[in-house]
Amino acid sequence: MGKYTVEQHRLTHRGREFHFVSYEGQAANEKRKQPAIAPAWFLMNAGRRWEVVPHLPGQNEEELQRMFTDWLETNVFV
Repeated sequence: MGKYTVEQHRLTHRGREFHFVSYEGQAANEKRKQPAIAPAWFLMNAGRRWEVVPHLPGQNEEELQRMFTDWLETNVFV
């Protein structure tokens, strides 16, 4: 299995710029009772991050832009 490659995507929407970063998933840790975490895209802002959508390597720019825009409309611009 190859090393995970972090991806980044910037999107300008409604006159604001948003920065999305992909994070690698983590296996479950039964000792600490932590569930597995799937790879996902996160919105980065002011030193915080919010999970947006699952990260699937190889997604095209148009698909990512549509998913990020839909998420922003639902979660930021309500």
